[in-house]
Amino acid sequence: MNVDMYDFDLPEELIAQTPLPERSASRLLTLNKETGEIRHHSFSAILDYLHPGDTLVLNDTRVIPARLFGVKQDTGAKAEVLLLKNLGEDRWEALVKPGKKLKTGAVIVFGDELRATVESEADMGERVLRFFYEGIFNEILDRLGQMPLPPYIKEKLDDRERYQTVYSKHEGSAAAPTAGLHFTEELLEQVRAKGINIAFVTLHVGLGTFRPMSVERVEDHVMHEEYYVLPQETADIINETKAKGGRVVAVGTTSARTLETVAQACKGGPIVRSSGWTGIFIYPGYEFGLVDAMLTNFHLPKSTLVMLVSALAGRDHIMAAYKEAIAMKYRFFSFGDAMFIY
Repeated sequence: MNVDMYDFDLPEELIAQTPLPERSASRLLTLNKETGEIRHHSFSAILDYLHPGDTLVLNDTRVIPARLFGVKQDTGAKAEVLLLKNLGEDRWEALVKPGKKLKTGAVIVFGDELRATVESEADMGERVLRFFYEGIFNEILDRLGQMPLPPYIKEKLDDRERYQTVYSKHEGSAAAPTAGLHFTEELLEQVRAKGINIAFVTLHVGLGTFRPMSVERVEDHVMHEEYYVLPQETADIINETKAKGGRVVAVGTTSARTLETVAQACKGGPIVRSSGWTGIFIYPGYEFGLVDAMLTNFHLPKSTLVMLVSALAGRDHIMAAYKEAIAMKYRFFSFGDAMFIY
């Protein structure tokens, strides 16, 4: 398959720059993956599409303020760092700017509290940095770091928490699992009151999910690995849901990728607790092992995320839905509107 099969023209004015005042005030496009039927709603209508006995699976990762601004120690030139993956022992995989100036051995200083040495260079332009500081790293990061908003968002975010889900818990993401941004505590209580289970997984989102594809053939793309955890409590809920004929509904592509990683590991048997690194790449032709339905935002052209939702609903149905969403002026990407595929 050619990557261009997943291209479409998106007017720039449809890229949402700021979150809506109310999380659940976004619009909802529903897509029947069997018939291709499309309907338009407000987001609260998601309750009408969830049935008692279904399980809603949420990714409870929490975004860290992973963007740091400093200077190169020897020259005083400006340097920018985006933390991607915690490698342990104060070492991080990161993207750096300007890459040409920050080679192995370079030292970056972030005020008086923090400095980093470039230890090595990776294949796709990443660097491995070792940090030096006194105190607690996460507290220093909270003071010095900024939220790592995607490059297509040009506006400043006034409230950091609007780039976190209301159920975010485990710190480690370089980007938010944005399908979950639409939920409020009140809406989640309504979900529970209807007899719908809520279960959690954790996948720390890296930049690999959003990186533009640099290949022509879909099959040639290699995903960056991301760390995930599916707890035993969630495994038990999913097993019971499936046994009783309920649906497993993934909130976001990150939840879907976690569920399908575990499904592959369990080889059709009961789901059990699982954790580790996943580089699963889901595109049309893939047969889902756990995910029956998915809530997701609208994604970038030619992205792995468009390919994932196309695997669930079919490319033709997705492209038709995106065409209608553009015609109806839906808001796209991280702070945009939602789609429910069922």
